[in-house]
Amino acid sequence: MIRGFIDFDTLDRNQRFDRLDPDQGLALPGLQLQFDGAGVRTFCHGQRALFVVGEPRIGDAAIAGRIEREGWAAAIAQLCDSPDELLAALKGRFALLWLDLARGRIGFASDRFNTCGFCYASEGRRLSFAERANEVPALRREVDPQSVFDYLYFHAIPAPGTIFRNICRLEPGARLVADRDRLQLAAWWQPRFEEPAGADFARSADTFKALIKAAVERELDGSPVGAFLSGGTDSSTVVGMLARSGNPVTAYSIGFEADGYDEMEFARIAAKHFGVQHRPYYITSDDLVAHIPDVATSYDQPFGNSSVLPAYLCARLAREDGHRRMFAGDGGDELFGGNTRYAKQRVFGYYENVPGLIKGGLLEPVIMQTPLGRLPLVRKAASYIEQARTPLPERTAQYNLIYRLGLDNVFPKDFLSAVDADAPIKLQRRVWHTTTAHALVNKMLSFDWRFTLADSDLPKVIGSTRLAGVDVAFPMLDDDLLDFSLQLPPEYKLKGLQLRWFFKEALRDFLPPEIITKKKQGFGLPYGQWVLKHRGLESLARESVDVLVERKILRPEFVSELFSTHLPAHPGYYGEMVWISMMLGQWLDRHAPSGRAAA
Repeated sequence: MIRGFIDFDTLDRNQRFDRLDPDQGLALPGLQLQFDGAGVRTFCHGQRALFVVGEPRIGDAAIAGRIEREGWAAAIAQLCDSPDELLAALKGRFALLWLDLARGRIGFASDRFNTCGFCYASEGRRLSFAERANEVPALRREVDPQSVFDYLYFHAIPAPGTIFRNICRLEPGARLVADRDRLQLAAWWQPRFEEPAGADFARSADTFKALIKAAVERELDGSPVGAFLSGGTDSSTVVGMLARSGNPVTAYSIGFEADGYDEMEFARIAAKHFGVQHRPYYITSDDLVAHIPDVATSYDQPFGNSSVLPAYLCARLAREDGHRRMFAGDGGDELFGGNTRYAKQRVFGYYENVPGLIKGGLLEPVIMQTPLGRLPLVRKAASYIEQARTPLPERTAQYNLIYRLGLDNVFPKDFLSAVDADAPIKLQRRVWHTTTAHALVNKMLSFDWRFTLADSDLPKVIGSTRLAGVDVAFPMLDDDLLDFSLQLPPEYKLKGLQLRWFFKEALRDFLPPEIITKKKQGFGLPYGQWVLKHRGLESLARESVDVLVERKILRPEFVSELFSTHLPAHPGYYGEMVWISMMLGQWLDRHAPSGRAAA
């Protein structure tokens, strides 16, 4: 934990850092800081100080040698003079905060996927900061209607926003440097895709397996560990590498007694194949009722990834078994092309290769502008053309839940008038167009590194394990493995319409064949079905969603229809809307009990 503020008008620039005591914190004129000595390493040198969260590794030999010779004083000096050079040499999970009193300057930075980072509020000449949005000691704090809308769009609030109007979050791979006159935000890291036409498969496969093995072993200290095991390729690979390391490991899996959701069979296959201890647990509706309030309110802002409850229960089991660290498989899909939407969007990309004369002179006029387009068999072609004509990332908005439900149907007019309904797609467009990739699959991967990993999946695992009292490692997101993925040919990630071709072929002699060929599932919940069958869960959901009606975020007519008509008819689809609304209502009721989200 680290939090505090700096007031540039009253800062005493002649002070020196004699020592940094976590029990006392820092209380200087114009500067106050609190930090946890168990979770934050501190270094001071004269009028400069450095606070390190996490465990950064130094990947540059020259910088590593200098720090080894001169100590972290060399790092402090470099951060104060040229931060991007040092940050580019760091790897792993970390966040840094540095102070230069002589210059009246402060800086902080987040790692590549924002697994550690900072939130901040700039109010005049005062800059407040903390690791969590709800702990930033801002002078003003109010729930932002735009952030509420963004949450319902993304099911999380992506950086740089937070739930609070005047509090921002550093984006992944970003740093902030501020003094009395200016606040400078910049990216110190951007992925650079090489995109070669081909590669030596055998050599690449050997390198790949060696990198995964090294990434797993780097996180081990000889003590027993737990591991998430969904039965998919990523978690099974991590468990397999753990088993081969000789480190004691227990794999934890969540099952669901609902058709189409449970993949415990594959988790058992992987555990047996690698000879590890396996702890399966079948989650129930009673588990949801018991744990939803604590999980929902443990986050620093509303969070709606529905697999957070299964992740928490896995971590809780591991903690009860005495484990202090868990291994997660997140990242393999996003580095090596494993999500079904990559193949789906490639299919739409084929339309770009249809000659313009045929598209504009025949297909579109006949299918889109005549009664023929309304025939059942032709409607699919019309839908395909309509989606293919919409470029990415705008095309993704066509699938968004609240857009498909209809904004005017979901939200009161006063709420909509207080928000920019196009803000989410504007942010997505900015991220999409800043990628260095040319191949479509790499552009989608880079896009998902922001919105799927940094804003959703990683906070899900980090938050759920933190609540359970265990640490977590992400070996599939090891920086060396990430850099390796940037050098692979695009066709190695998506070969035709075959997802993660290279990953599966390289591990074909390592993973069980059933895991290689299985369809992707994960830890998603059969939530909508359970709400209809469990009175306590239905009551919790309805009471939580009613909070949003009371705050004039959702229309009462929409909520009534959602529970009475839509959910019974299509529980899988509309259950998602109930879930994200429930998690938002739970968070607001606990953390902003007297505030209104609408302006």
